[in-house]
Amino acid sequence: MRLFTLCAGLWLLCSGLGHAEEDRTARLRALFDALDVTATVAIMQAEGDIYGAQIAEEMLPDADLDSWASTVARIYSPERMQALVEAELTKGLEDTDLTHLLTFFTSDLGRQVIALELAARRAFMDPEIEDAAMARADRLREDEDPVIGPIEMIIVESDLIELNVAGALNSNLMFFRGLVDGGALNMTEDEILRDVWSQEDTNRADTEEWLYAFLLLAYDPLDFDDLSAYAAVFKRPEGQTLNRALFRAYNRMYDELSYLLGQAVAEHMNSAPL
Repeated sequence: MRLFTLCAGLWLLCSGLGHAEEDRTARLRALFDALDVTATVAIMQAEGDIYGAQIAEEMLPDADLDSWASTVARIYSPERMQALVEAELTKGLEDTDLTHLLTFFTSDLGRQVIALELAARRAFMDPEIEDAAMARADRLREDEDPVIGPIEMIIVESDLIELNVAGALNSNLMFFRGLVDGGALNMTEDEILRDVWSQEDTNRADTEEWLYAFLLLAYDPLDFDDLSAYAAVFKRPEGQTLNRALFRAYNRMYDELSYLLGQAVAEHMNSAPL
């Protein structure tokens, strides 16, 4: 009887753990949907097509453009990109209470913030819109317009400049490694690192300029209270964890894409007719 009771207890415990895991998976899925990871990845895939075309123009002038576009499309597979991002986010949020995050991002304001960010990201794929947003941001910052305060608050609270700079430098590093491993470049690791780090100051200045332009465009419909509520999310421990997890997940994705892109460039270079 004691053996039966122990076995029954173990079954109940395992059953409870199973339900807890299912609930955790469902809550993570709800958060990923609220953050609209699918739409974000789709935009990044479209940006990859643009970036791939720029690389072809600068580095592969004699390449078969249809073949190269197919290569870029294989690298920027939205299904693989999303799977990688969500796997990294799941790890990054492993011990995090999702309650407050879900409450905010499923609220009207949370949904509006995500929609505005995605709309601005799509708009920035048009160089004319991006240039106009940059010019507007420069003007507002120079005039010390009050609207700059809330934007600066969000940038500082989320450490957006440093996290974006680190991600960009790592992405460049992986692109160089792909070129080297693919046989297109003959550089040591130290040489690659020196080349990448030499771009740090320029990258930081460009990142700061881009962030102000992007956020001013994205959050233009929001008032100070809305922006303060959004910034408050990332002051909480779980918000800070989410911020780090998001950067780690998307940077991990970009690192992989950049390496594969570097290898693909090297392959096309090596296969070019003599």
